[in-house]
Amino acid sequence: MREITVAVLPGDGIGPEIIEQAIKVMDAVAGKFGFKIDYKEALIGGAAIDETGVPFPEETKDVVLSSEAVLLGAVGGPKWDDLEFSIRPERALLGLRKLLNTFANLRPAKLYNELIDASSLKPEIVKGVDIMVVRELNSGIYFGIPNGVFVDGDERVGINTLRYKEHEVERIAKVAFDVARKRNKKVTSVDKANVLEATVLWREVVERVHKDFEDVELSHMYVDNAAMQIIRWPKQFDVVVTTNMFGDILSDACAMLTGSLGMLPSASIGGDIGLYEPIHGSAPDIAGQNIANPIATINSAAMMFTYSFNMPEVEEVIDKAVKAVLAKGYRTKDICSDGCKVVSTEEMGSLVREEIEKF
Repeated sequence: MREITVAVLPGDGIGPEIIEQAIKVMDAVAGKFGFKIDYKEALIGGAAIDETGVPFPEETKDVVLSSEAVLLGAVGGPKWDDLEFSIRPERALLGLRKLLNTFANLRPAKLYNELIDASSLKPEIVKGVDIMVVRELNSGIYFGIPNGVFVDGDERVGINTLRYKEHEVERIAKVAFDVARKRNKKVTSVDKANVLEATVLWREVVERVHKDFEDVELSHMYVDNAAMQIIRWPKQFDVVVTTNMFGDILSDACAMLTGSLGMLPSASIGGDIGLYEPIHGSAPDIAGQNIANPIATINSAAMMFTYSFNMPEVEEVIDKAVKAVLAKGYRTKDICSDGCKVVSTEEMGSLVREEIEKF
């Protein structure tokens, strides 16, 4: 029997609640497909600070590096907002991405037909939306040097540096074109090349890489226009490739096309070990209330089977199970509209598991 090893990092806020439901679903597909999952749980973020004094302990790093994939809940919350910046929970996330060299963040925004009413946009605008945002994850303004808050004369100045090397742009562009080849063969590269020199380089390198992918259509768009177009006519997009910060912002905009941040998974790949997490954050305002939407985390686990374990058939089964549950009218509070059946976090996980067991 095949055995896979997964590092489980529940983290903070709603993290433990939604991770529990993802594991419930993973166990169900493991039983169906005849493999075993060895879970290795470890601390990260605020939970790790409370226990060890640091957001990303060495013990957690060891667990991560001894696993084949990582499933992460969420980190952060107001409890730790007053800590010095370098040891806040969010620094653990950046450290984890660096450790794993996961330079490509895949963020799909696909609208389930059953949830058209949950979107804030008109049905004719969002029906059929299926966008894959490919976000560069390991460089750009979040990592550029110099950075920090410094004294300049009689006042302080905050500095962050937007920096990209050619090879960093090359590798993310290749990922985007490869992903597009498996979809509708269309890539939109988003930059701000009319203002930012770093993204002038970005555009030049993307165009050079495109020469090896001439079967894929390439277009360019400035980020401000892209933000508008995602809301105006999102179906024009297939794969969007962009910088770290722009991808962070635009993927959240894409999330709202689907009705809720609670629906959006992500996969961070590029190194030997993939990282899978929902994009919605720790939501401390609803933590412990059993009302959080676990579907983004369940779908993140589903992506793990495709990108880390080469088992796309497992992801397909999980996707079908989620659709079946939604088709029956079950909803967590964040995606509920008139006539829906409101269920808890735990109930949603159980419903998806039950659908898998029926297949």
